[in-house]
Amino acid sequence: MEQLTMFGDAGMSPGIPETVLQYIPGLFNSHESEVFLLKLIRSVPWQQRTVSIYGKQVVTPRLTAWYGDDQKSYAYSGNRFQPLQWTADLLAIKEKTELLAGATFNSVLLNYYRDGNDSVAWHSDNEKELGPQPLIGSVSFGQVRTFDIRRKTDHNHKFSVRLESGSLLVMKGDLQQNWEHRIAKSSKAMKPRINLTFRTITEAVMN
Repeated sequence: MEQLTMFGDAGMSPGIPETVLQYIPGLFNSHESEVFLLKLIRSVPWQQRTVSIYGKQVVTPRLTAWYGDDQKSYAYSGNRFQPLQWTADLLAIKEKTELLAGATFNSVLLNYYRDGNDSVAWHSDNEKELGPQPLIGSVSFGQVRTFDIRRKTDHNHKFSVRLESGSLLVMKGDLQQNWEHRIAKSSKAMKPRINLTFRTITEAVMN
């Protein structure tokens, strides 16, 4: 049983199950990552949404945007997201992500963490649109942030990954069924970070 491990600017706590997470640093080099970060900050029509969590309406502590193929809408916490049309930059990032992830994606959720106050609480991406064991390719640009996972049945069974700029984290297997993940707030000064989680919306529940 692993506890969260302290890191420098990169790394993983030992013992992370390879059946649920694969971490690939350097998918994009530092120059490419900086260019994509700045272009996405400026060009994406970011929104701050209100979601339903345990019956309460909560303003998300980050900005989001949803892109994808036509008709690939996505329901989350009482909201249904209609996709924006793919841009050339997003398609280029998607193509490179697909090669290493070994999957074909038809949509992407973008999260913009403006500083250390922006976060995402413990959750699982287990919406029915994603199927029973979804494979999700998560690309990070900008500030290094810590990605934590914990067992749903044992919150002391947990691990973490320091997500470097330009890295790819592949979430797979039973991660969404049996684990939760988060990006916690930080009291330290944090620069902007953008995360792109590429997903596959199944035809069976397409609207």
